[in-house]
Amino acid sequence: MGKHSVRIGIDVGGTFTDAVVIDNETFEVLAKEKVPTTHHAKQGVAAGIVQAIDKVLATNDISPDDVVFIAHGTTQATNALLEGDVAKVGVIGMGKGVGAGMAGSETTVGNIELAPGKCLETEHEFIESGSLSDKPIAAAVDVLRDRGCEVIVASESYSVDDPANEQRVVAKANEMGMVATGGYEISQLYGLSARTRTAAVNAALIPKMMETANMTEGAVKDSGIRKPLMIMRCDGGVMSIDEVRKRPILTMLSGLAAGVAGALMYEKITDGIFLEAGGTSTDISAIKDGKVMIKNATVGGHKLYLTSLDVRTLGIAGGSMIVVEDGRIADVGPRSAHIADKDYEVFTPAESICDPKVELIAPREDDQPNYAVVACSNGKSYALTLCGAANILGYVPEGDYAAGNVESARKAWQALADKIGGTVESLCEQTMDIAMGKVAQIVQGLVSDYDLNPNLIYLVGGGGAASVVTPALGKRMGIRHRIAKNAPYISTIGVSLALVREQIERNVASPTDEDIRKIRHDVTEAITRAGADTATVDITVEVDAQKNILRATATGATELRTKDRNSQAKSEDELAAIVAEACGVEKTAVEKVASEGRWHVYQANIVKKVLFGLMKSKKSVVRVIDEEGVIRLQKDDARAAVFTKGEIDGALSDFVDSMTLYTDAGATLPKTYLFFGQRMSDLSGVLNKDQLMSLAKIELEFAGDDQPVIVVAARG
Repeated sequence: MGKHSVRIGIDVGGTFTDAVVIDNETFEVLAKEKVPTTHHAKQGVAAGIVQAIDKVLATNDISPDDVVFIAHGTTQATNALLEGDVAKVGVIGMGKGVGAGMAGSETTVGNIELAPGKCLETEHEFIESGSLSDKPIAAAVDVLRDRGCEVIVASESYSVDDPANEQRVVAKANEMGMVATGGYEISQLYGLSARTRTAAVNAALIPKMMETANMTEGAVKDSGIRKPLMIMRCDGGVMSIDEVRKRPILTMLSGLAAGVAGALMYEKITDGIFLEAGGTSTDISAIKDGKVMIKNATVGGHKLYLTSLDVRTLGIAGGSMIVVEDGRIADVGPRSAHIADKDYEVFTPAESICDPKVELIAPREDDQPNYAVVACSNGKSYALTLCGAANILGYVPEGDYAAGNVESARKAWQALADKIGGTVESLCEQTMDIAMGKVAQIVQGLVSDYDLNPNLIYLVGGGGAASVVTPALGKRMGIRHRIAKNAPYISTIGVSLALVREQIERNVASPTDEDIRKIRHDVTEAITRAGADTATVDITVEVDAQKNILRATATGATELRTKDRNSQAKSEDELAAIVAEACGVEKTAVEKVASEGRWHVYQANIVKKVLFGLMKSKKSVVRVIDEEGVIRLQKDDARAAVFTKGEIDGALSDFVDSMTLYTDAGATLPKTYLFFGQRMSDLSGVLNKDQLMSLAKIELEFAGDDQPVIVVAARG
C-alpha cells in the first residue's frame, strides 16, 4: 500500500463495531472492517475495538507507526442511561451562612428517572462550608459510602467563582479511595440544582466509562499505536480519554454527532437535512451555513447543562416491520426485524421463500401481535420490511449496501397481497407513504425551526439504509437528495475526521473587555489541551443579556487536519453559480465584492414585484462562500467592506456606525463578522460598540498591519 500517514476512526454500535482507515492527506477511505460488538466479552466493548484495529491494520498492511490520529465514537453513555446501568451517586452539598438552607435543598436531587422503570439513585449529605475542615468531609464520605454510593459529587453554591471547597472535597474523597468529581468541572453557570443534576448524571457514568476507557486505551497501546486515543463528544468535537474519565457525560449521543461530521466533510452542504438510517431507527439533524445545529440536552424531562447536536430520532429505518390491522396496512415500525430477531425478506434467497403465509407476531412480549411476517414451509419465517418495499419500488440502486433480492421480496409481499387484497406495488406504496409521512413531519419541523434556505436544501442520506429512506422522502417532499459518499461507514469516517470543540459559559452581568479577553483565553487553553491546532481555532463569544451569560465556543481541527486542500477549491464561475442558485437569481445578478484567503464575498440584487406588479422592491443581499463552495454566511440586509488591520480603529468604527440602527430605544449594533486567512470570526454576540472593537482587536492580535480583513455588517 506504500507509506501513508493515516487516521483511524472506530464506531461502537449496538450490533457492529466498525473501523475505517483514512488517508491523512486526501481523506480517501483506504480500508474498512466490521466486527460484531463484544457486549459480553470480559473486556466488554474494548475487546471488539481491539479486534477491529488489529483486523484493519493487518489486512491492509498498515504499520501502527503510520497512525497519526485515532478516535472512537460510542453510544455507551447513552445506552448506560437508557438501561439504567449506572453507579449510585453520593452528593455532598455545601453552602454557607444564610444561603446554607437553600443550598441544602438545591443540591438534593433525589432519584432521576432515566427511562421508564430505570432510575439514577442519589444520596445526599450537607456540610456548612463557612470554615471547611477535613473531619466533616471524611464523615460525609463515610456515610455515603456506607449507603452504597460508588461516586462522590461535591456541589457548592457559587463554586463557579471559587471552586476551592469542591476541589478539597474531591481530593479528600480520592484520598479515601473514592472516585469523585465537582460541579465546577461540568459547568461554569450558576443554577445550583441544574449544575448538581448534570454533575450527578456525569458521576453516575464514571465507573463504567473509566473501566472501558482504561481497557480501550490499553488495547490501543498494545496494538503499537503511539498517538493518544480521542473520544467523540455529543456536540461533534472530540476530547482526550483523560477528559472522558472526568466528564463522560460529554460523550452522550456522540454516535449521532459522528455521522453528521462525516457528511459535512464529504458533502459540501450549506443548508440541508442529514438522515442517518440504520436497521431500527433514523437520526435526523439540520445543517445551516455549513454547520450542525446544537441545543440543550434533557434527561428524564430535566434540562442539563450540556449542549448536544439537535438530533431527532425516529423508529423508521431499513428493518422497520409492517403493522397489519383490520385487513389493511395500519402502520410501519417502530419495531424492526432486528428486534424481532427475524431475517429480512429481501436478504433471503428466493428458494427459501417457499409457500409463504402471512402471520402476525408480537416482536417483544409487551407488543400487540400485529407485525407481519411470512411463515414458509421450510419452518422459518421472514419479516416484511421497509427495505423490501423500497427494493420492489426501485428506490435502491444496484450494488447499494441496502440492495437485496427483489424476487424474494416480491414472493413474500405477494402473500400479503393475497391475504388483504391489492397489488404488491400498491401495498409497497402504502407502506412507503406511511413511513415517509412520519419522517417528513420531523424534517419539516427542522426546516422551519432553523429557517433553512429552500433554494439550497438537500436531503443527505447516510447509514446502511440511506437509499431506503432518502430517495423516497425527496420524491414526497419535492426536495433534492443525495446519498453521502461511503454512506454505510459515514459515522466511523466522521469520527476519524473529527473537530475538537469546547465551550465555556459564565454568569457575568455586564461583561467588561477584561471578562471577554479572559473567557477567550480560557477557551483557547481548553481547546488546545483537548488536541486542537491553535492556528485553526475559531472562537465565538456571545453575550446573553437576558440571562446574564457570557459564552465562548471554540472549534478547531485536530492538529493534522489542517492542510492546504486546494485540489478541492472551486472556480470563480462555480462559486458565483452556487450563490445565484442560493438567492434564486440569474448569475448576472451576482457580483463579487471581495476575496481574501479562503473566503469569497458576493452581493446579489434581488428584485421583487409588489403591489400587483406596479412597484418593485429591491434588496441587496450578502453571501460569504468558502473555496469549497459552502456558503458560510447568508445575510439579507447587509454590507461588506475590506480594510487592513491598520485601518480597523477608524474605518471599521465608521462602517459599523453606518449600519447601526438608531431608534427611541437606543442604538442597535449590526451583527458583525470578520473573514481573513483561514478564519471566520463571529462577533455577532456582543451588545455594544466598545466590546465589538475590543474583540476585533483581539481577533487580529497576531495578524500583520497590512493583513486585509473582510468585514460583513448585517442588520438583524
